[in-house]
Amino acid sequence: MAKTANNTDTEKKIYRVKKNLDPNMIVTIKNGFQGRLVYQSKKTGETFIWEEFGDEQDMELSEAKAARNSSKKFFINNWFLIDDPEVIEYLGVEQYYKHALNSENFDEIFNKTAKEIKEIISQLSTGQKRSLAYRAKQLIEDGTVDSIKVIKALEDGLGVELILR
Repeated sequence: MAKTANNTDTEKKIYRVKKNLDPNMIVTIKNGFQGRLVYQSKKTGETFIWEEFGDEQDMELSEAKAARNSSKKFFINNWFLIDDPEVIEYLGVEQYYKHALNSENFDEIFNKTAKEIKEIISQLSTGQKRSLAYRAKQLIEDGTVDSIKVIKALEDGLGVELILR
Protein backbone atom coordinates (compact mmCIF):
# COMPACT_ATOMS: atom_id res chain seq x y z
CA MET A 1 0.00 0.00 0.00
CA ALA A 2 1.52 3.30 -1.06
CA LYS A 3 1.84 6.10 1.41
CA THR A 4 0.66 9.54 0.46
CA ALA A 5 2.00 12.80 1.77
CA ASN A 6 -0.25 14.67 4.14
CA ASN A 7 -1.66 17.90 2.83
CA THR A 8 0.36 20.65 4.49
CA ASP A 9 -2.25 23.34 3.89
CA THR A 10 -3.66 24.25 7.24
CA GLU A 11 -7.20 25.39 7.61
CA LYS A 12 -7.45 28.81 9.14
CA LYS A 13 -9.81 29.12 12.04
CA ILE A 14 -12.10 32.08 11.91
CA TYR A 15 -12.82 33.68 15.25
CA ARG A 16 -15.72 36.05 15.56
CA VAL A 17 -15.19 38.96 17.87
CA LYS A 18 -18.02 39.47 20.32
CA LYS A 19 -19.74 42.78 19.93
CA ASN A 20 -18.82 45.08 22.75
CA LEU A 21 -22.26 46.20 23.89
CA ASP A 22 -22.93 48.89 26.47
CA PRO A 23 -23.95 47.15 29.73
CA ASN A 24 -26.26 50.10 30.45
CA MET A 25 -28.19 49.72 27.20
CA ILE A 26 -31.84 48.74 27.50
CA VAL A 27 -32.91 45.40 26.01
CA THR A 28 -36.40 44.08 25.59
CA ILE A 29 -37.08 40.75 27.26
CA LYS A 30 -40.27 38.95 26.26
CA ASN A 31 -42.14 36.37 28.28
CA GLY A 32 -41.59 32.93 26.76
CA PHE A 33 -43.68 31.25 29.46
CA GLN A 34 -47.38 30.59 28.84
CA GLY A 35 -48.61 32.47 31.88
CA ARG A 36 -47.37 34.92 34.48
CA LEU A 37 -43.58 35.16 34.74
CA VAL A 38 -41.83 36.85 37.65
CA TYR A 39 -38.13 37.56 37.94
CA GLN A 40 -36.62 39.25 40.99
CA SER A 41 -33.20 40.73 40.55
CA LYS A 42 -30.62 39.48 43.00
CA LYS A 43 -28.54 42.50 41.98
CA THR A 44 -31.01 45.34 42.61
CA GLY A 45 -34.02 43.67 44.24
CA GLU A 46 -36.23 44.98 41.43
CA THR A 47 -39.12 42.72 40.41
CA PHE A 48 -40.00 42.24 36.75
CA ILE A 49 -43.47 40.85 35.99
CA TRP A 50 -44.81 39.64 32.66
CA GLU A 51 -48.51 38.81 32.79
CA GLU A 52 -48.74 36.55 29.74
CA PHE A 53 -46.78 35.01 26.89
CA GLY A 54 -45.22 37.63 24.63
CA ASP A 55 -45.42 40.48 27.17
CA GLU A 56 -42.36 42.72 27.16
CA GLN A 57 -40.23 44.25 29.89
CA ASP A 58 -37.25 46.53 29.36
CA MET A 59 -34.15 45.61 31.29
CA GLU A 60 -30.58 46.88 31.36
CA LEU A 61 -28.17 44.53 29.62
CA SER A 62 -26.13 44.30 32.84
CA GLU A 63 -29.30 43.12 34.64
CA ALA A 64 -29.89 40.46 31.97
CA LYS A 65 -26.30 39.32 32.48
CA ALA A 66 -26.85 39.18 36.25
CA ALA A 67 -30.01 37.12 35.59
CA ARG A 68 -27.96 34.73 33.46
CA ASN A 69 -25.50 34.30 36.32
CA SER A 70 -28.04 33.89 39.12
CA SER A 71 -31.14 32.40 37.45
CA LYS A 72 -29.94 30.51 34.38
CA LYS A 73 -33.22 28.54 34.18
CA PHE A 74 -34.89 31.61 32.65
CA PHE A 75 -32.55 31.17 29.68
CA ILE A 76 -32.32 27.37 29.63
CA ASN A 77 -36.12 27.06 29.52
CA ASN A 78 -36.50 30.01 27.12
CA TRP A 79 -38.73 31.84 29.58
CA PHE A 80 -36.80 34.96 28.57
CA LEU A 81 -37.22 35.46 24.83
CA ILE A 82 -34.64 37.75 23.29
CA ASP A 83 -34.97 38.66 19.62
CA ASP A 84 -31.59 40.40 19.23
CA PRO A 85 -28.87 37.90 18.24
CA GLU A 86 -26.14 40.31 19.39
CA VAL A 87 -27.62 40.38 22.90
CA ILE A 88 -27.89 36.58 22.95
CA GLU A 89 -24.24 36.32 21.89
CA TYR A 90 -23.12 38.96 24.41
CA LEU A 91 -24.85 37.04 27.20
CA GLY A 92 -23.25 33.79 26.03
CA VAL A 93 -26.55 31.91 25.87
CA GLU A 94 -26.57 30.98 22.17
CA GLN A 95 -26.87 27.26 22.95
CA TYR A 96 -30.26 27.83 24.62
CA TYR A 97 -31.71 29.86 21.75
CA LYS A 98 -30.34 27.93 18.78
CA HIS A 99 -33.66 26.17 18.10
CA ALA A 100 -35.98 28.31 20.22
CA LEU A 101 -39.29 29.59 18.91
CA ASN A 102 -39.72 33.31 19.38
CA SER A 103 -42.92 35.14 20.22
CA GLU A 104 -43.54 36.19 16.59
CA ASN A 105 -43.23 32.72 15.06
CA PHE A 106 -44.46 30.62 17.98
CA ASP A 107 -47.84 29.77 16.41
CA GLU A 108 -46.33 28.99 12.98
CA ILE A 109 -45.53 25.46 14.15
CA PHE A 110 -49.25 24.64 14.02
CA ASN A 111 -49.20 25.16 10.22
CA LYS A 112 -46.36 22.70 9.62
CA THR A 113 -46.57 19.08 8.50
CA ALA A 114 -46.63 16.33 11.11
CA LYS A 115 -43.03 15.40 10.27
CA GLU A 116 -41.85 19.02 10.58
CA ILE A 117 -43.69 19.44 13.89
CA LYS A 118 -41.99 16.40 15.40
CA GLU A 119 -38.59 17.56 14.15
CA ILE A 120 -39.03 21.06 15.58
CA ILE A 121 -40.29 19.74 18.93
CA SER A 122 -37.32 17.38 19.25
CA GLN A 123 -35.00 20.41 19.33
CA LEU A 124 -36.95 22.53 21.84
CA SER A 125 -36.06 23.10 25.48
CA THR A 126 -38.23 21.56 28.18
CA GLY A 127 -39.64 25.00 28.96
CA GLN A 128 -40.62 25.62 25.36
CA LYS A 129 -42.21 22.17 25.11
CA ARG A 130 -44.39 23.01 28.11
CA SER A 131 -45.30 26.38 26.62
CA LEU A 132 -46.10 24.75 23.29
CA ALA A 133 -48.34 22.15 24.97
CA TYR A 134 -50.19 24.91 26.81
CA ARG A 135 -50.61 26.96 23.64
CA ALA A 136 -51.72 23.89 21.67
CA LYS A 137 -54.44 23.19 24.24
CA GLN A 138 -55.67 26.78 23.91
CA LEU A 139 -55.78 26.63 20.11
CA ILE A 140 -57.43 23.20 20.05
CA GLU A 141 -60.04 24.38 22.54
CA ASP A 142 -60.95 27.47 20.49
CA GLY A 143 -60.99 25.48 17.22
CA THR A 144 -57.98 27.19 15.60
CA VAL A 145 -56.11 23.87 15.51
CA ASP A 146 -58.40 21.06 14.41
CA SER A 147 -56.23 18.83 12.22
CA ILE A 148 -55.99 15.33 13.71
CA LYS A 149 -52.56 14.89 12.07
CA VAL A 150 -51.24 18.08 13.66
CA ILE A 151 -52.71 17.22 17.06
CA LYS A 152 -51.30 13.67 16.92
CA ALA A 153 -47.85 14.98 15.92
CA LEU A 154 -47.95 17.46 18.81
CA GLU A 155 -49.01 14.76 21.27
CA ASP A 156 -46.30 12.37 20.05
CA GLY A 157 -43.59 15.03 20.05
CA LEU A 158 -44.54 16.56 23.38
CA GLY A 159 -45.45 13.33 25.15
CA VAL A 160 -48.77 14.76 26.37
CA GLU A 161 -52.43 14.18 25.70
CA LEU A 162 -53.98 17.31 24.24
CA ILE A 163 -57.51 16.08 23.67
CA LEU A 164 -59.53 13.65 25.72
CA ARG A 165 -60.44 10.54 23.83
